Amino acid sequence: MEKAFHAKIREIQRDLNAPKSEWNSFAKYKYRTCEGILEAVKPLLLKCQLDIKIDDEITYIGNRHYVKSKATLTDGQFTFSATSSAREPEQKKGFDESQLTGATISYARKYALNGLFAIDDAKDADTNEYSQQKQSIPIKVSSYEILKNFTDGAMHANSYEELKMSFRYAFKNLSGEHQKKAKQVYDLRKSELEQKK
Repeated sequence: MEKAFHAKIREIQRDLNAPKSEWNSFAKYKYRTCEGILEAVKPLLLKCQLDIKIDDEITYIGNRHYVKSKATLTDGQFTFSATSSAREPEQKKGFDESQLTGATISYARKYALNGLFAIDDAKDADTNEYSQQKQSIPIKVSSYEILKNFTDGAMHANSYEELKMSFRYAFKNLSGEHQKKAKQVYDLRKSELEQKK
């Protein structure tokens, strides 16, 4: 049963198309939102008969709000989760306090969903990786392609050795969040292969 649950997660991660449909006219870049990801994933969740739940934990340290969001998929028996945290900025021009908190919650939720569905936001302008990419020479194979190829390959790996070789290459050529996502896929598939024994 658990194997079928994880197969559904891989199917959603493979088929999800959550385009960057919002436009930041000030900074001149496209980006995706939490709402956009949820809108794109709902038909896939319905098809795979999975439910999603997002929980937020808000703490107040000093004069700043910190938000930890946890996105969880479930079939009623098994669960799969990803978390993300964000800190409320001290101030943002044109925002009142409630808007700042709301924006921080939305940001934390978006990145929890990114982790849950293996969405690559490396080229989003609100990540550190984006500014580093703008300054660096483009590479032939993007981190997104490496992660996608590894995820697809891991789904079809028939042995632990095959999975391990593929993971080594991906992990060596990825960094930061991409490495974390690759490790999640690796752990998931490794668990499935061990259950086959």
